[in-house]
Amino acid sequence: LDLYPYYFRGIVVVGFGRGGRKLGCPTANMDDNVILCLPPHFPCGVFYGFANVNRGEVYGMVTSIGWNPHFKNERKTIEVHILHDFQEDFYGAEVRAVLVGFLRPMVAFNSLGYLFVFPVLFILFF
Repeated sequence: LDLYPYYFRGIVVVGFGRGGRKLGCPTANMDDNVILCLPPHFPCGVFYGFANVNRGEVYGMVTSIGWNPHFKNERKTIEVHILHDFQEDFYGAEVRAVLVGFLRPMVAFNSLGYLFVFPVLFILFF
């Protein structure tokens, strides 16, 4: 099946507090309606593409879709890391995004350092 490009939009909600605070990699956690709208065959994993906040400037992004086995999540989430240094949180804002490719499946890593290998490579070569 041809999945790309895959478009989605949703409202940013408060997440687990790991991305920005614990890992230094802030994510925009999408509301559950975005998960409910995914096609049933859509795979879990880490994807790349483009996104904007409240119809503003478009930036590259990396998105995870799934249960995040490294942290043993109990519910499926979509977390968008926009490749831009936003000065403030934007909870309640609308994020519009397009996924254009797949980076890797969701896997549990031996350490947090390994969690960033693929996104860092993506940022360097995007």
